[in-house]
Amino acid sequence: MKVFFSSLQWLAFIIASSVVAPIAIAALYGMDPGETARFVQRTFFVLGISGLVQVYFGHRLPINEGPAGLWWGVFIIYAGLGPTLYGSGEETLRVIEAGILVSGFLFMLLSALGIIERLSTLFTPVVTGTYLILLSLQLSGSFLNGIFGVGYQGSETVDLKILVICLFLIFFTFVFAEKGPRAIRQYSILISLALGWAIFAMFGLTEKTNATSDKWIEVPDLFAFGLPTFDGGMVTTSILVTLLLLTNMIASVRVVEQVLQSQKVPLEKTRYRQAGFMAGINQLFAGLFSAVAPVPISGAAGFIATTKINSRLPFIVGSFILVGISFLPTVMNFLSGLPAPVGYATVFIIFANLMLPALAAFENLQGSSHSRMIVVFSLFVGVGSMFVPSAAFKDAPPMLTSILNNGLVLGTVVAIIIEQTLTRLGSKKKARA
Repeated sequence: MKVFFSSLQWLAFIIASSVVAPIAIAALYGMDPGETARFVQRTFFVLGISGLVQVYFGHRLPINEGPAGLWWGVFIIYAGLGPTLYGSGEETLRVIEAGILVSGFLFMLLSALGIIERLSTLFTPVVTGTYLILLSLQLSGSFLNGIFGVGYQGSETVDLKILVICLFLIFFTFVFAEKGPRAIRQYSILISLALGWAIFAMFGLTEKTNATSDKWIEVPDLFAFGLPTFDGGMVTTSILVTLLLLTNMIASVRVVEQVLQSQKVPLEKTRYRQAGFMAGINQLFAGLFSAVAPVPISGAAGFIATTKINSRLPFIVGSFILVGISFLPTVMNFLSGLPAPVGYATVFIIFANLMLPALAAFENLQGSSHSRMIVVFSLFVGVGSMFVPSAAFKDAPPMLTSILNNGLVLGTVVAIIIEQTLTRLGSKKKARA
């Protein structure tokens, strides 16, 4: 019974942290409620399969796969650029579909060549800590917009009723996780999600999906957007996205390992090459099923730290349940109606906790003067880029925009460049001495 409820907790976390991306993308491309529900279905199916592939054959850690923020960014950028470049939103989706397939093959190639192990050496405690802080800061904007109700149900202003409910949910989740009955406190995410959804329904704040299906079981469609259209510009973007997703995957594995080690969980040797190869297969799944491409989510570290659910079995069961319910149209229609503010409020504390491993990593740094300079400079650049309007990059190449307009990516790259430069200069200085 404990495994079952822990599995439901994982399921609730995966759904709450992943459902917003496909719903938001569907709105950008003008999908109707039925298309939105099927897009959510395909994305959940890919996320469940991807988690199982990784936990069995890849990194073998309880890390859920979520919609990759970088691919989410590509969907957003090309929602505006695509109709001009390719003629329509539908053709743009086919081009992105092809880009995700290209990314899958690149993942597998880089992993087979052993390049991923070389990349892993770049993620020192300084870089990993900087990455986590930037990730938390970048996510905070979306979370606060969601909690304020901005963009929900077409509103562009703060909804005080939604804000009060979300603040209550955050407070409830925090108190329940810390002071709730010991037997059920680890299920705080599941309980908060159900409670928040019920409160929204009570106040008439839920959205009707109006999506109907006469089928009990529906298999996700292959190439739902149409056959992929390969484009040179998107291939170039895919190469960059793949390299950045590799670093994202490495950082997520490192962070989860740190949390598991702090909880005295025995770990086997890190399997970066296997994880990278399986990530390629997962990208191919996403391309084939026209879904948002997945990536191991760093938020799993916050989930494990908060709930203390650190064994693989509940995660595996939760992933199987996710795959199973993705075949049920009624369930997908229901889940596609999850109020986004409830999702944001429910997992708020988990994602806020991502900063804790970063602060812990900084405590034991050697050569602290150089390390502090790297962290401060990288944060200054990364956070600063978050305040540059996206419209400022309208004339820049999309590939360059995906770097300069993404504070997480830019700050992390800056941290790596500075640290590697200082390390090499220090090595040369020692050699001369």
